[in-house]
Amino acid sequence: MLSEPSAATVRATLPVVGAAIGEITERFYARLFAAHPALLRDLFNRGNQAAGTQRQALAGSIAAFATHLVEHPDARPDAMLARIAHKHASLGVAPEQYEVVHEHLFAAIVEVLGEAVTPEVAAAWDEVYWLMANALIAIEKRLYEESGGAAWRPWEVVERIVETADVVTFRLRPVDGGPVRAFRAGQYVSVRVELPDGARQIRQYSLSGAPGAAVRQISVKRVPEDAAGPAGEVSGHLHARVREGDVVELSEPYGDLVLDDAGDAPLLLASAGIGVTPMVAMLAHLAQDGHAGPVTVVHADRSPAAHALRADHEAHAAKLPQASARFFYEQDAPGDARTGLADLTDVPVAPATHAYLCGPLPFMRAIRAQLIAKGVAPANIHYEVFGPDLWLAAA
Repeated sequence: MLSEPSAATVRATLPVVGAAIGEITERFYARLFAAHPALLRDLFNRGNQAAGTQRQALAGSIAAFATHLVEHPDARPDAMLARIAHKHASLGVAPEQYEVVHEHLFAAIVEVLGEAVTPEVAAAWDEVYWLMANALIAIEKRLYEESGGAAWRPWEVVERIVETADVVTFRLRPVDGGPVRAFRAGQYVSVRVELPDGARQIRQYSLSGAPGAAVRQISVKRVPEDAAGPAGEVSGHLHARVREGDVVELSEPYGDLVLDDAGDAPLLLASAGIGVTPMVAMLAHLAQDGHAGPVTVVHADRSPAAHALRADHEAHAAKLPQASARFFYEQDAPGDARTGLADLTDVPVAPATHAYLCGPLPFMRAIRAQLIAKGVAPANIHYEVFGPDLWLAAA
C-alpha cells in the first residue's frame, strides 16, 4: 500500500494536516467552484455546501483513510471506500474528475500549510490521495459495469401517495418502456431534477418498494429550513411541483447497505424517521423470500402520524413467522408501542444477530452501542447515513 518513506512522513505530519483539514477542505471547495461553477450547480448538493456538512465529510474521509494507511499498512479500508464509491457511482462521477479534485485540493493544502509542505510532504500526501482515488475509480468502474445502464434515465411518475404531513411516496416507471433492472433491498437511486433557476440538482433516495416490482418506489421527506441548514431544494421541489405524469431522471440503484446472505441468522432492522425506507424494502424482500429466521424490527419516530410507511412496516413484519416489531414514539404512543426514544434494554438480541441501522447519527450511535453491549459483533452492525457521512468526521 503506502511506501515506507511516505508512511513515515504521513505519520509525522498527520496531526498537523488533521488539525488543518477543515480549513483545507473549505479552501478546496471555494477554489473548485470558482474554477468549475457547473459542478456546484449540477453535481454537488448546494444545501450540504451551504451547511458545511460536505466539507466535514470530506475532511473525515481523508483523515480516516490516511490514519488507516499508517496504522494498517497491509490493509485497505474497503467498507469506507465502498460506501463512497456507491455514492459517486449514483452521481455519475468520472475518473477524470479526480484530476480536477487533486489540482484544487493540493493547492488548498499549500495555501493553508505554506512552507510546511516540503517536497517530501507533498509527495507523501500525493501518494495517499492517489491510493484513495485509484481505489475509488476501480470500485466505481466495477459498479458501472454491473449496473449495465446509462448514467441517467427518464422515469414517469405513475402514482403519488401522501404518507404523512412531510413524506410523499412516488412510484415511477421508465419512459422508454424498457425493463426495470433488479436491485437489492436497502439500495438507493439518485434523482436529478431541474430547479427553477436552471440548476440540475441531484439527491439520493432509498428504494422503499419491494425488489422485483415493475416500478421504482421512493419515499421523500421534505427537508425544512432549520438551524442545521437551508430547506431541501430537491425534496421541496418534488413535494411542491412533481405530480402524476411528470418526469424525473433516475440513476441505476446503488448502495452497500444490503442484507448479507446469513441464512436464518437473527436479524435486527432498526430505523428512525425517514430511515424507515430501506428497512421496509428489506422487510418486503424477506417476506417475499419466506425468511424463516428471527427478525426484530425497531423503529422510532415523533408520533404514529409521523411514521411514514407504517402500514407497510407492520404488514411485511406480520408475514414473517418469527418477526417482532417494537415501535417507539415521542408522543401519542398507542397501547402496543412505547413512549420515548428507542431503547433495546428490554429487547432480546442474540449475539449472532446481523443488524442494519438507518436514521439520524445519534440514534444509530446509541443503538450500535447497545447492540455491542449485548454481544453483537461490530462487524455485523451495518448502517446507512442519509447525506454526507459525518460518522467518519466525528470519529
